[in-house]
Amino acid sequence: MSGSTDSSGAVVQPPIGWGATVLVGLALGWLYPLPFMPVSLPNVWIGIAVFAVSFALAIWAITTIRKAGSRIEVNKPTTTIVTSGPFGFTRNPVYVGMLLGQAAFAIGFNDLWLLAMMVPLYFLLRYGVIAREESYLERKFGQTYLDYKSTVRRWI
Repeated sequence: MSGSTDSSGAVVQPPIGWGATVLVGLALGWLYPLPFMPVSLPNVWIGIAVFAVSFALAIWAITTIRKAGSRIEVNKPTTTIVTSGPFGFTRNPVYVGMLLGQAAFAIGFNDLWLLAMMVPLYFLLRYGVIAREESYLERKFGQTYLDYKSTVRRWI
């Protein structure tokens, strides 16, 4: 593959897409609050706990990719198929972490808009990023990636 085409061609950098959906959810919640958590629950602490899990998963995945000598950025060439660590049970642990982080914010802020914004985030990740990554990895790594893809689920 040439240097100019040796990337997935994702429509957006995933952290930017995630940040945009969080900001839109927060803005909608500010304009028209839609709480969904019972008042009796410590939503802030639950949100912090869920976010800690999502953050740990994302950091574990990023560390695993870097230790394998590959790149996390979707606009840079992938050098190897990483199958260890969290990549042993999901092909997209960073994106699972992003969705879980979005849920954590929704819980912590008690904001149904943040929860609802998981839908566009999911579709952005699934079709604007992951579909392109999968196509790229199939072209670049062929059977090696297809074997991995057939044994590890896309999400969880």
